[in-house]
Amino acid sequence: MSPELNFQVIPLDEVPSNEPIVQRAPPVVLVVDDERVIADTLSVILSKNGFAVITAYSGESALELAGVVPPELLISDVAMPGMNGIELAIALVQSIPDCKVLLFSGQASTVDLLDKARHEGHHFTLILKPVHPTDLLTRIADCLKNREMITPQLPPLLVTSPQIATPQTVE
Repeated sequence: MSPELNFQVIPLDEVPSNEPIVQRAPPVVLVVDDERVIADTLSVILSKNGFAVITAYSGESALELAGVVPPELLISDVAMPGMNGIELAIALVQSIPDCKVLLFSGQASTVDLLDKARHEGHHFTLILKPVHPTDLLTRIADCLKNREMITPQLPPLLVTSPQIATPQTVE
């Protein structure tokens, strides 16, 4: 039986979006979680803050999307059926070495999986659930602070204004 988690609910209209973190070409962020509500909520928060967001609900579909639109940042849950978030991160970084990775989880068993990946030479950042949107945005800004300001080659479906990006979802 899973332990009961107590999450603080933050209304979307209270998520900070005074000034977008992104000033030029928006970074492409791939958000992956098998829990659709979490993936979609993260996508909306990031979109409100100027990111170009792609949303997937499995590791396998995330890899397919990354092959079409290479992300600069992967934000993924660790515990997912099929390919877990660490396996996804390893596969993605092997094909897109400059992609940054933020993993999140509410399960203690994640630490063991992350230690195994570290012993194999992979160093990913883990954020424990629940995470406040402001803290998440700060972590994302830290990950992307050294990015080159190059306009990504986005297909027309993903081209958005610099202020708001439209989340894209894949089953």
